[in-house]
Amino acid sequence: MKPAHTAQIRVFTASSANWSACVGAVPPHVPGTILGAINDALRLAAIPAQDEALRSSVRAFLREALRDMPADLRARSWMGYDADFSRALARQGWLGLTLPAVYGGAARSNFARFVLSEELLAAGAPVSAHWIADRQTAPLILRYGSQAQRDFYLPRIIRGEAFFAIGMSEPDTGSDLASVRTRATPDAAGWRLNGRKIWTTNAHRSHYMCALVRTSGVAEDRHRGLSQVIFDLSLPGIEIRPIRDITGDSHFCEVLFDNVLLPPDALIGEEGSGWQQVTAELALERSGPERIYSSMVLIDGWLAHLRRAGAPDPEQIRLAGRLAGRLAVLRGMSLAVTQRLNDGADASLAAVLVKDLGTEFEQAVPEWIGRALRAGTGPAPDEVLARTLAYLTLINPTFSLRGGTRHILRGIIARELGLR
Repeated sequence: MKPAHTAQIRVFTASSANWSACVGAVPPHVPGTILGAINDALRLAAIPAQDEALRSSVRAFLREALRDMPADLRARSWMGYDADFSRALARQGWLGLTLPAVYGGAARSNFARFVLSEELLAAGAPVSAHWIADRQTAPLILRYGSQAQRDFYLPRIIRGEAFFAIGMSEPDTGSDLASVRTRATPDAAGWRLNGRKIWTTNAHRSHYMCALVRTSGVAEDRHRGLSQVIFDLSLPGIEIRPIRDITGDSHFCEVLFDNVLLPPDALIGEEGSGWQQVTAELALERSGPERIYSSMVLIDGWLAHLRRAGAPDPEQIRLAGRLAGRLAVLRGMSLAVTQRLNDGADASLAAVLVKDLGTEFEQAVPEWIGRALRAGTGPAPDEVLARTLAYLTLINPTFSLRGGTRHILRGIIARELGLR
């Protein structure tokens, strides 16, 4: 049985774009127009040869960089923080792959970034330091920022010198971003920021924050009056409180703002356009392969355990096939999102669909593998595999929360398909 390394799975059905046949039977009452919308959003795509060629050099780099890192640490993957590793990627020219060369980027396609992301996540590389800035803040600044903001932030992000936190969620608002109460009010010297954010990843390790705030009164349409601001997290009046999660890690934070003075150029984009901007940003957050591969290190470890143990029983073979089949379909769907991003098309529906299905899969993996290990007749897993399984079993409920909870995503899907 060969390792189920994500990059080794190559299942494309070039003759068909009917994803409903791949993901399951469709209820008879679902209108054909909805199926057409899904198929249009998720047309099959393949990685161009020039972008696929990047894979071998990334793998060689990762073999050396991660050779002494055990699987239970690599299982943190895009929640694993290592600023030196992120800067080593920058020295390879692998941060800002899709950004224009004038800012130091590589001006490559979204497929090149997909290849890089896929290899990093499949290997369990600690990418959390640069991930937010590279994935979503840099494209946001490129699209909505002033020329001065582009000139200042983008080269620093590309060099691995500017790490970003995202200020969206707030206490007592749940997943309802339109209910944010953190407020930035005009000041003679710029803006005065008051309020707090929560579940803010790596705020205590980041240089800057991009936050969704209210800049005008709450109207009947709560989406009005929201804006985005970018600011230095070392400013006076900012208090950052790390939150320890169930596994003992402290990557989430609560961030409090007490009359913080922001400069006039802290506003990014137009005042009052924050909802449209943050929606575009969330499409980037939901579009990547990280919504599929959070349990990939566990899959590889389990398959290695089976190879060491000898011939697997039929149930283990069926589980391996189920994992490979679902990964292949989800990978194809994620590539379809990448194609839309590369074409400059709206990827919001496609990204939400893949994120919902992908997190459902990666949440199920620890349960499936844990059940297989308990039921198997072979030797017990080694200590590293046991720790890897224990970590992912504890943390996997968060997979369907980050980037939008499941019920929020399904509401978006229903709205995009005209069902509500």
